[in-house]
Amino acid sequence: MKPSLPAQPNHIAILRLSALGDACNLVPTVRALQRQWPNARITWIIGKGEHSLLAGLSGVEFVVYDKSTGLSGMRAIWRELADTRFDVLLHMQQAIRASVLSLGLKANVRVGYDKARAKDAQHWFTQHQLAPHANAHVLESFMDFARLLGVEDDRLEWNLAVPTVAYEEARAISGDAPYLVINPCSNARLRNFRNWSVEGYASVIEHAWVQHGLKSVLTGGGSPLEREMGDHIEALCQSGSVINAIGGTSLKGVLALIDNARAVIAPDTGPAHMGNAMGTPTLGLYATTNPQRAAPYLWRDFAVNAYPDAVRTYLHKSVDEVSWGQRVRHADAMDLIKADDVIAKLDALLAHTAAQTTTGPSDES
Repeated sequence: MKPSLPAQPNHIAILRLSALGDACNLVPTVRALQRQWPNARITWIIGKGEHSLLAGLSGVEFVVYDKSTGLSGMRAIWRELADTRFDVLLHMQQAIRASVLSLGLKANVRVGYDKARAKDAQHWFTQHQLAPHANAHVLESFMDFARLLGVEDDRLEWNLAVPTVAYEEARAISGDAPYLVINPCSNARLRNFRNWSVEGYASVIEHAWVQHGLKSVLTGGGSPLEREMGDHIEALCQSGSVINAIGGTSLKGVLALIDNARAVIAPDTGPAHMGNAMGTPTLGLYATTNPQRAAPYLWRDFAVNAYPDAVRTYLHKSVDEVSWGQRVRHADAMDLIKADDVIAKLDALLAHTAAQTTTGPSDES
């Protein structure tokens, strides 16, 4: 017999290891659970890098799993939690690695995705599945877990922890002049074609500098690809218009940079959702993934959306003919995004947020 969902959970486990953007999108679900049951303990089993981003999140106990440790790392977590039984385990990672990790956790009931959204046969590892939710944004898919437990107050709240030292780090990089944050690269993964062109970014930086008086701060990890791309962008730009901080910041430092920026520009990668979480206007660049599913949630209307063109050009179908999570895995797809389109969206985003500053913030943000 299938166990019942708890009406008043005392200890909730969240299993979501990666990635940075998904971790940001999950935080509103944590806040909704906390509003519903303020006395409940919440333990989040999370990846190492994601923890460095969210460390200090109020009311959350983190258990950190380093994916590089493999099965031995899982065993260490099982030993750490050997005496802990959760009232409910929210299995929010659609990957076999996370499902294997879940096997060593003690929980009265396990909740996972419905079959349409589950991957790697995740539904075999859970006892309750979400109700179907066609064409859901990633953030909404996470919130569906709270709704299944009976949470009705699903308003969005983040309140990420950013220490003073991170703001000091950010100011040392940016100085006092107004600026944009541009994170030009996504994570390097097999056939993960999400990066836009060097020339495109340089054109946008030139426009922001000349037309809006905004410097651009480049952020990103320290991989050779990211450093090389940053150097190439910088070489095409006017002196003083760009600050290349790629490989030179902590994740908390990037949060602080984003918090004080006029806007963020990024492809489908973590800093786009970090901008969304910090309430900073965010312009996402999308061709290989569907922005209706994955763009910064509060700023979907300002995403540059070349996804329908990419589906038509490289998959020879319409968006309605492909699955909701379908990616376009073609190296040239991001070239469908034109600099003029990004510049027009940036102008609209800056004008929109300037008007909001004058009239007051909207209820949604």
